[in-house]
Amino acid sequence: MRVPAAVSRLPVLAPAVLVPVAALVALVMVWGRDLPVAVEVVVVVLLAGAVLAAVHHAEVVAHRVGEPFGSLILAVAVTVIEVGLIITLMVSGGKNTDTLARDTVFAAVMITCNGIVGLSLLLTALRRRVAVFNPEGTGAALATVLTLAVLSLVLPTFTTSTPGAAFSGPQLVFAAVASLALYGMFVFVQNVRHRDYFLPLPKPGREAVAAGPGEPERYATGEEEHAPAPPMRTALVSFGLLVVALVAVVGLAKVESVTIEQAVAGAGLPPAVVGVVIALLVLLPETLAAARNARRDRVQISLNLALGSAMASIGLTIPAIAVASLWLEGPLVLGLGATQIVLLGLTAAVGILTVMPGRATLLQAWVHLSLCASYLFLATNP
Repeated sequence: MRVPAAVSRLPVLAPAVLVPVAALVALVMVWGRDLPVAVEVVVVVLLAGAVLAAVHHAEVVAHRVGEPFGSLILAVAVTVIEVGLIITLMVSGGKNTDTLARDTVFAAVMITCNGIVGLSLLLTALRRRVAVFNPEGTGAALATVLTLAVLSLVLPTFTTSTPGAAFSGPQLVFAAVASLALYGMFVFVQNVRHRDYFLPLPKPGREAVAAGPGEPERYATGEEEHAPAPPMRTALVSFGLLVVALVAVVGLAKVESVTIEQAVAGAGLPPAVVGVVIALLVLLPETLAAARNARRDRVQISLNLALGSAMASIGLTIPAIAVASLWLEGPLVLGLGATQIVLLGLTAAVGILTVMPGRATLLQAWVHLSLCASYLFLATNP
């Protein structure tokens, strides 16, 4: 779990305080109205700001409660945003949104496993020539992401119980339960059982710091030391602002849903681009945090963020969408197409080869970024 800087207090005029309130006020003012273009732009900016604010306040609360509940709070907050965006668009979008959940989750996997991982390795390799990380923890995270992706996104294409690339009812229930179980086990391993596998490797010449019973060995790195936990009052304020931000995000997404779909259709782009837009919006805070950690020579934290985001996107979003599908009209298409399966298979192969040595250079970073660029290009030009 990443630790936000300066979380001991929340100034009244801080953007993290003002943006959620402004977004909620804007939601009340624009709900059910036809909006001019200028107002639409303002609403989109407030929507993006509310997403960033929600993740920030989730981090504050998570830092207060500690692990393993901290990671769960972060994951649940991001999942609420992602699921809220998906469901609001599916409700208003008709038949073109049957594949929206699949497109969004797959976009999140490709952007995290290639875009964020590639960017993190690139920034570290440019500074240190070689990015060094823990292959045990990173490999376990990658294996979990790939397993979740195959169970939830690949298997529906090949099952025969129902026509098309959709699960039958029992199959969807099994996929949802399996996803939750895998995600829960990973959180336990990462935060309780084998925490040391997911911590930055010590650098030469740095002395070990004494650890308590059952705690992983730490090193006197200075920059890696955690900030003190925020006081209870700050955490409670952040929790309230988190709820406000989440309500604003879901509401503003509903307001902008028709406009987003009309803009995509008007540009002649395939419906899958809507899923890419949602994934980019949701993953923006994680991308910025991963880049920041990579610049500080903490590539292990960057990889944890990237793969953890991919894992939460599948392991929590798919079960939530499965429950929501009970009230949604139309089929829930989760199976990937041939091109997407090829890209996922190539991502798996490249990811394994990158993780196994525990070291990566500019070449591996560039390969991952090339895969991300290929996915984005093919999403707009299938």
